[in-house]
Amino acid sequence: MEKSKLKRNIESIIWTIVIVFLLRAFVVQGYVIPSGSMEDTLLPGDFVLAAKFVYGLEIPYTGVKFFQFYKPKRQNIVIFLFPVDKHRDFVKRCIGLPGDTIQIINKVVYINGEPLDEPYAVHKDPNVFPPLVKVDAPFKQKMYQEAWIEGKFINEDRVRDNFGPVVVPENHIFVMGDNRDYSFDSRFWGPVPMKLLKGAPLIIYFSIDPEQPVWKLWKKIRFRRLFKIVLTA
Repeated sequence: MEKSKLKRNIESIIWTIVIVFLLRAFVVQGYVIPSGSMEDTLLPGDFVLAAKFVYGLEIPYTGVKFFQFYKPKRQNIVIFLFPVDKHRDFVKRCIGLPGDTIQIINKVVYINGEPLDEPYAVHKDPNVFPPLVKVDAPFKQKMYQEAWIEGKFINEDRVRDNFGPVVVPENHIFVMGDNRDYSFDSRFWGPVPMKLLKGAPLIIYFSIDPEQPVWKLWKKIRFRRLFKIVLTA
């Protein structure tokens, strides 16, 4: 009798582990927002649940995806592996899709020649950096495009406020943080391959203010942000 009960308990534990593993591998996963690059949409210390299946189910540790249910749209918030260091997860907003021409003029984003309406964007630095180069000829545009795709602007601040034009390659997206003046994004290190997309944040299930001390618990926990839905735009 005791052996039968022990066997059932072991089976229950095993099945629980399997279910948790499957949920984490294919359905949802928790992430912590580490920086202020997505302020004021997402704050440092926000704990978010993300849907992993929307951009395709991935066989763990293989990079192989199948059953892609959804493709990113402009202004969707996405979680992805950082192309420069695939051991790090980044969260940004999708601004440009494959084939889009992206240009930034004095902090204003233009998609295919039209200014993008961005109520979520925040600019905290009134200064405007001048362009890195003047792209005024086809051969200069080609050189600029190639340098951008190769990530050669990664340490160049001058692409922050005046950038492009560039064309987003096939099977890639252009991403930016909402906190435009303090975001390390596609302006600097290039486009994001769609195969690196991991999911889409759904809800903030917990939030703490990293600047508040632990003993001020009522201030450290951001109660107003608990269970807040993450809006795409």
